[in-house]
Amino acid sequence: MKLDLPLSFLERPASGDNTQPWLLVLLHGVGSNEQDLFGLAPHVPPQFHVLSLRAPYTMGPGAYAWFQFAVTPRGERSIDEAQEAASRQLLAKTMAAAAQQLGIAPERVVVGGFSQGGIMSLSLLLTQPQLLHAAMVLHSRLLPQVLPLAAPAQALQGKQLWVSHGLQDQMIPLASAHATREHVSHLPLTLRYAEFPGGHEIRPAELQGAMQWLEEIRGQAS
Repeated sequence: MKLDLPLSFLERPASGDNTQPWLLVLLHGVGSNEQDLFGLAPHVPPQFHVLSLRAPYTMGPGAYAWFQFAVTPRGERSIDEAQEAASRQLLAKTMAAAAQQLGIAPERVVVGGFSQGGIMSLSLLLTQPQLLHAAMVLHSRLLPQVLPLAAPAQALQGKQLWVSHGLQDQMIPLASAHATREHVSHLPLTLRYAEFPGGHEIRPAELQGAMQWLEEIRGQAS
C-alpha cells in the first residue's frame, strides 16, 4: 500500500511470515536527510516496517533540520523553540498516520534517531508516550524545553528506551548522555544505556547493540 504522510520518507516494508509487524521510524540529524539513516534498514530485523523521515526545515541542498539552533562561545545551546514544537507535533501526526495506515498498534511502534533526530525521539517518548512503545536515542541529548511538557510519569510505565553515545563525541558531549540517564532513572521505563569508543558517528558495535535491543523488545512483547 502507498502511505500518505505529512513528511517525505523512504520505507522498507516488513517481510516474511509476519502477522504482527512492528514499525521503526528513523529521524536523521541536522544537515542530513532521509537517505542517511535509511542506510541502517538492511540491519533492522525483518519484522519491522522501516520509515526514514525527512525533517521539515531546509538548510541547503539535501540538508534539513528539525529545528535551527545556535551555540554560544561558551558552548551553551539555544534552539528555535517554535520550530522544535512544530516539528514535534508534525512527527506525532506522521507517526500516528503511518501506524494507522499500516495497521500497527502503538505497542509495536519504535522511534529512533541520531543527534537532533535522537532529541526528537526522546522528546516524543517523554511528551506523547501513548503513540509508541520505545525510543532509540543515539548520540543525542535531552531538551530542557520539553520537560515542562512531559507526560505524567505513570504514562511511561512499561516503555523502553535505548540511549547510546560515543566516548569521544565532539559534537554532543558524553555528559549529555549522562544527564539523560540520570533524568530517566526516576521514571518507570526500562533503560538500556551504552557507551562506545568513537566520536559523533554510529560504529558497527553500536549498530549491532541497538539492533539486538530491537529484537529483544519485540520478543518481550510477543
